[in-house]
Amino acid sequence: MMYSNKLGRLMFGLRGLEATSARGAFQRAAARSGFSWAAVRKQRTLWQQRMHQTGGRSAVHTTVDPGEVKRFQLLANKWWDEEGEFAALHAMNDLRVPFVRDNLLNVQRERHPGQPLAGLRILDVGCGGGLLSEPLGRLGATVSGVDPVEDSVRIARLHAAHDPDLRDRVSYRACTLEELSDEEQGVTQFDAVVASEVVEHLADLDTFAICCSRILKPGGSLFITTLNKTNLSYALAIVVAEQLLHIVPRGTHDWEKFISPVELECLLESNGFLVQSVQGMLYNPLSGAWSWTNNTEINYALHAVKQDDEAEAGSTTPGGHNEAAHS
Repeated sequence: MMYSNKLGRLMFGLRGLEATSARGAFQRAAARSGFSWAAVRKQRTLWQQRMHQTGGRSAVHTTVDPGEVKRFQLLANKWWDEEGEFAALHAMNDLRVPFVRDNLLNVQRERHPGQPLAGLRILDVGCGGGLLSEPLGRLGATVSGVDPVEDSVRIARLHAAHDPDLRDRVSYRACTLEELSDEEQGVTQFDAVVASEVVEHLADLDTFAICCSRILKPGGSLFITTLNKTNLSYALAIVVAEQLLHIVPRGTHDWEKFISPVELECLLESNGFLVQSVQGMLYNPLSGAWSWTNNTEINYALHAVKQDDEAEAGSTTPGGHNEAAHS
């Protein structure tokens, strides 16, 4: 459900080059390698025309892409290598854990010192090896992690078993979101759903949004981090990383699956959500840390709330995070 640490460094480095006086040097080097922004724009236009002709995203009624499952099956044993392919994800916890915690505390009336999320039930969709499930569990939440990759779930269970504090709080299951949705509807519902670096790997986002709405309580929160759909994200994640520099194998990223904040907001609001905040995220390869930014051109985090029938249309944005302009 994410890109490698090398790709994260490439994205940050080239983004900085474009915005500084070093841009000219990058353009000369890129020209020697055959890269051109004109080619990127042309390819993106062709893809957009093809999507328009086929009616946009196809509704296949499953979130699972078999190709993605196979790809992450090969990486399952590397989830907890903090210096390996998932190093940038480990570092991302410094942002995404407080993002979930603070926004939930804005609507949580009860306070539990030391365990601020106690009493809340959270679903971690595409949990992988449990990199996000575990810290949420340590904050007191009851966390259910689901992932279609069985080996990833096995690794997640083994890692959590070493921490006695997590054994009764965090559980994992190898299944799809839609399977869980069919079982959970009308029985028990979640206070929050987290899908971090996941939606860009799903087969159908409409099914994802519908299932999230079904399993969330009215007023429940949905948290997403993902890649924007821009010329820059296409150039870095597809053209440069895969086709030119071969940092990751061809096919690791599918630009057609990337989604802009505006498009994601429209999708969620059509399924009964109200988007509360959208914030850009930036990775610094020198420090190995992520930071918040107003620029959502590459990575961004989104928080939405499921509305109930009695919710007022003029619901206000919770504090703690400023809404960024959509790119």
